[in-house]
Amino acid sequence: MSDNRQSLSDLGAIAAGEAPAGAPASADEYLNAPASAPVSTTPLREKIVDSLGRAYATGRRKDAVARVWIKPGTGKITINGRDQEVYFARPTLRLVINQPFGVAEREGQYDVVCTVKGGGLSGQAGAVKHGISQALTRFEPVLRAPVKAAGFLTRDSRTVERKKYGRAKARRSFQFSKR
Repeated sequence: MSDNRQSLSDLGAIAAGEAPAGAPASADEYLNAPASAPVSTTPLREKIVDSLGRAYATGRRKDAVARVWIKPGTGKITINGRDQEVYFARPTLRLVINQPFGVAEREGQYDVVCTVKGGGLSGQAGAVKHGISQALTRFEPVLRAPVKAAGFLTRDSRTVERKKYGRAKARRSFQFSKR
């Protein structure tokens, strides 16, 4: 393992106006030096699919956990055996679920089957979004960069703060009574 830090003798040589050992003597030599690591165009990750050709991932948000399977198809999204329009009646929640496909420019190209439990509808929609994002990157590793740049692969760790004893809620005190 090479250490890129300079030693004290190198610093002394730099102060004296000399080039340290192992360093290029001139700027031209530095600019024309070969790159130390070749640039690789192959993805670092492999495509991960099961025997049925589906990619699986788990998404989490607040107290909700979603198990998501995606496969190439017509864009049908099924949640707990129901269509997305039935399960997530609010358009904003359906918008949240479809965000990963919009960023990856893959609208209507994948069928999604997921089971989600725990939390409320908003947390469940966030969990499904997280799961779809993870599954997309497992099915097409090339999509990892745009999906990650949009922040969809990061699990949002914000949860409800617990209630403390001697308090009405997490931080609220009981009402003060002067008399």
